[in-house]
Amino acid sequence: MNRKAQAIVLFLVGGAVLRAGSTDLYLRYVKAGLRPLLLAAGVVLMAAAVATVWYERRTRTAGEDAGEGEGGHAHREPRVSWLLVLPLFALILVAPPALGSYTAMHTGTALQRPWGFPALPAGDPLPLNVADYAGRAVYDHGRSLEHRRVKITGFVALDGHGAPYLVRMALNCCAADAQPVKIGLTGRMPTVLQPDTWLQVIGTYTRKRTKDPVGGGAIPYLEVSRSTPVPAPRDPYDESWNG
Repeated sequence: MNRKAQAIVLFLVGGAVLRAGSTDLYLRYVKAGLRPLLLAAGVVLMAAAVATVWYERRTRTAGEDAGEGEGGHAHREPRVSWLLVLPLFALILVAPPALGSYTAMHTGTALQRPWGFPALPAGDPLPLNVADYAGRAVYDHGRSLEHRRVKITGFVALDGHGAPYLVRMALNCCAADAQPVKIGLTGRMPTVLQPDTWLQVIGTYTRKRTKDPVGGGAIPYLEVSRSTPVPAPRDPYDESWNG
């Protein structure tokens, strides 16, 4: 591509980044805390594109004034090179789905020992995220969870035998490094469960646990007393996990 075409592509990339950063679309790619950097990057890319076009026009005008433009022959770029912009339009027009049950069941649990176990607040049921419950259940042996009802939201994943898990994909930085944290579900569960359905479950700690067939990590269980389908959250990834 010539310089003008490169500038157009750069401008489209910047526009796509700005659109993603100004809507919830960016949450499909990076964690929420990176939004300001994403917006700044989009502005810089678009500014660079405009500066490139301005510099190209200024250089061409200077060349024509010096008589260098007479008798010159422009080299036409192959039209197929414009196919490079198609992924940009896909980024602008189509929101990719969040990683779900297929990725979760083909990736080992990312649960790691937390730095500590702060005292839990009052509340019944107590809202917890998947990683917090799993970390306390495995590494604190459920001591802080005894005699407490907890409320947890995640999506459903089924293993090869149809056993249900409640999962949340945890991010360090972006979707490319997302890894699942899993909780096995037992107790009062719906007869039919569809993978990738979002559930809010209420239940109590149980000492039951299993090993993840992928990697052998520990997966704790939750004794479910009630489960309710819920819409997918605005941010499908769990940023509270620190890896």
